[in-house]
Order: sequence, then structure tokens, then C-alpha cells
Amino acid sequence: MKDEARGLLEKAERAVSAAETLMRENDAEFASGRAYYAMLYAAQALLREKGLKYRKHAGVHGAFGKQFAKTGVMDMKFHRWLLDAFDQRLRGDYDFEPLIDAESATAIIEQAREFVREARSLLERGGSPE
Repeated sequence: MKDEARGLLEKAERAVSAAETLMRENDAEFASGRAYYAMLYAAQALLREKGLKYRKHAGVHGAFGKQFAKTGVMDMKFHRWLLDAFDQRLRGDYDFEPLIDAESATAIIEQAREFVREARSLLERGGSPE
């Protein structure tokens, strides 16, 4: 695994841990935001392993879908989770009233944990599905 991918994956794991800490403090909005970033960093790690780098969230989302979800390297659910978590993060960060409850945030954190675990597994196998 390339150093850059390894660093992003470690950052993804720290983001999951931060999301869990925020949930223990009853902060569902910020917890869901950290969970989104965990998925984003994991997606970036996978893309960097392929020599692909994007500056904008939309670029990462699209490239991840094209390179990993649509090809079947990773299940399509991971791409959907990334997009849904992005939407939740935007609501949590920019909407005035709290819209993310503890149940929703917990689900996003669980998805992030699985996303990061799957990304690590794929990277440790050299980026191939099997």
C-alpha cells in the first residue's frame, strides 16, 4: 500500500473514532459529519492507490463510483452511503435546526466503520476484489 493511501486510511480510522466520541457526548450532527469524512478519506485512499487525486468532494464521489462501485470492485452500497452521508453532513453543518437524530447518526457511523474496514481490506489485498 502506498504511503499516501495508508495515511488517508489512518485518518479515516481516526475520523470514525472521533464520530464515536461525539456520539457519546450526544452530538449527533457533528458525529455524522466525522463519519462522512471517514468515508471520504477511505475513498480517497483507494483512489490514491490507483494514482488518482481529486480536490473537491464531488470529484472523489464520482471517481469512487466509477472506479470501485460501478466496476463491482466494491458493493454499490458503499457509494450510496458516501453520497447519503455527504447529504447528512451538509444538513448538520449548514441547517439552522438540528435535523440529525441519534439513531440516524449511529447508522451513519456504523456505515463508516464498515466502509473503512472494507477499504482497508481491499488495499491490503492490493486493490483487487478477491
